[in-house]
Amino acid sequence: MSLTLPRPALWRLPSLPASTVIGIALVAFVVLGTLLAPLIAPANPLALSTDILAPPDAAHPLGTDDLGRDLFSRVLYGGRVSLGIGLFSALIGVTVGVGIGLAAGFFGGAIDEALMRMTEVFQVLPKLLVAVVVVSLLGSSLLNEILVIGLLSWTATARIIRTRVMVLREEEFIAAAAMSGASRTRILLRHILPNVAPYLMASTTLQIAGAIMSESFLSFLGLGDPTYPSWGFLLQQGQLYIDSAWWLTTFPGLALAMTIVGFNLMGDGLGQSRAIGGARR
Repeated sequence: MSLTLPRPALWRLPSLPASTVIGIALVAFVVLGTLLAPLIAPANPLALSTDILAPPDAAHPLGTDDLGRDLFSRVLYGGRVSLGIGLFSALIGVTVGVGIGLAAGFFGGAIDEALMRMTEVFQVLPKLLVAVVVVSLLGSSLLNEILVIGLLSWTATARIIRTRVMVLREEEFIAAAAMSGASRTRILLRHILPNVAPYLMASTTLQIAGAIMSESFLSFLGLGDPTYPSWGFLLQQGQLYIDSAWWLTTFPGLALAMTIVGFNLMGDGLGQSRAIGGARR
């Protein structure tokens, strides 16, 4: 008589598309590099030297800038700023989007109509142009960038969550919970929210990529916080020497491209796979 051993839980996880695996690898590579910056950076990113505009060599793997600062170190530490802005902006956008999507999808009627009209207004706004105007008026700071980018990027999440909630609202276990005396708040938090969580993974990763791109655009226009130079700020500085020092724009641009492509591949793959199957009761 043969025994059938249970397969490890990991084996039962759905296989991810190759593009998603590539995206995860790219993001992990960039995130690890920025987290380990104090250990692997060859120099202080603000330290000046006499090696001005030195091309990549053994001492400076990515070269130096116009003040002799090590570009490798600046790219590593600049990644912390870009990723931080992307993450916190995405958290704001997802939080607002989830709140509006839950309310619109669950309550319906006039509430749904009003919230969706507001969503449409925000959706048609030229987000980058609005961000440029608002940051110009409020001043260049990390907090202003995070708030502006986050408050302009919630519409897609709101629509996704609203659609999913409208489907869940008709499920039998939601009706059973209501008949058993569960309050609307309990139904939303206990039954609805856990079932829309998987859809937030894809939305969040895509929002991080969009926020990093928006921040880079603002910094490239000179609206970033010069106290905390990001990849966009490095690109803005490097464009002055694009003919004589190609490395100043090439390497920050590669880091930015790798990160955005990685998060987009992750988001697309997670959106397609929907790692969790049916609704949880």
